[in-house]
Amino acid sequence: MTTSATTLPAESGSSDKKIFVWINKTAGVLDAIGLGFLVPLLKMAAGDDRATQLKVLRQVLIIPLLGISTFLLIWALLAPRIITSLGAIPGPVQVVEQAGNLWADHQREREKAAAFYERQDARNAKLIADGNSDKVKQRSYTGKPTYLDQIFTSIVTVGLGFIIATIIAIPLGIASGLSKTFNAAINPLVQLFKPVSPLAWLPIVTMIVSALYVDVNDALPKSLLISAVTVTLCSMWPTLINTALGVSSVNTDLMNVSKVLRLSTWKTITKLVLPSALPLIFTGLRLSLGVGWMVLIAAEMLAQNPGLGKFVWDEFQNGSSQSLAKIIVAVLTIGLIGFMLDRVMYALQRAFTFSTNR
Repeated sequence: MTTSATTLPAESGSSDKKIFVWINKTAGVLDAIGLGFLVPLLKMAAGDDRATQLKVLRQVLIIPLLGISTFLLIWALLAPRIITSLGAIPGPVQVVEQAGNLWADHQREREKAAAFYERQDARNAKLIADGNSDKVKQRSYTGKPTYLDQIFTSIVTVGLGFIIATIIAIPLGIASGLSKTFNAAINPLVQLFKPVSPLAWLPIVTMIVSALYVDVNDALPKSLLISAVTVTLCSMWPTLINTALGVSSVNTDLMNVSKVLRLSTWKTITKLVLPSALPLIFTGLRLSLGVGWMVLIAAEMLAQNPGLGKFVWDEFQNGSSQSLAKIIVAVLTIGLIGFMLDRVMYALQRAFTFSTNR
């Protein structure tokens, strides 16, 4: 989403020019976080040509809103006509109601947790006052995870898998881009494993993790690790391929300069190769994160990791009249979080490859 450049009014003062300069600088940030539609509004408020900015606003805000409104209208009209084993497909109103119910459930669970810790603190204080300090115990609240807790678990899981994938893929991609021999050796493996579904990886990952991860840490449950490793195996390939492509595309003259200056391999990589390859590396990272987020839901369903995937599976198995609406809430949540994760990566790409965006 891009916006047109601002033409400063002919008679604008220095303060007006500073405002427009600030707006132009802010435009990139707003566009990166998905708020590019604010730019024409700011420019109109600052006195820029109204007709030009209204045209931009129409493209970046009004038409997308019309598309969303049309989708919601079609959904509301057609949903009641489709009858399933769980009843009619819920419309937007029912989905919003269930989203509100999930938020209310979260608040009630938090109130129960707060009451539990208050009772525990009071009981421990009484034991200390009675001289029974040895009987003081600190227990964690063991209530069911709420919908927001499951969202957090999914984000942590995909983040862990994405970090592991990045740590593996970028060095392999650099080596593949710098060495034709290494690339020839690794390319068949990439082409072989890249199309494998997470459903195929999951049983293998489950057995290996169960065999190696014996001393389970409460902070890293086995189901979370299984899901994260599955995400790693499915999401690392875009980063590896794009990193190799970016490194192999580095200007030959730059590489010759490094040889003339007798730079070490480490300096050649950090001073010449990585800065030139960063745009393609970040493209690979964005693709990997998107793939990882899609893979995660299937992995959580089968690994029973308490995230959004397990939530969808549990609601499907539950089969209540509200289950369909809750599943649709989860679908919309997954899409929204996926969009936000992509915006975060895009913002990082703009920050670290600033010179390429000028």
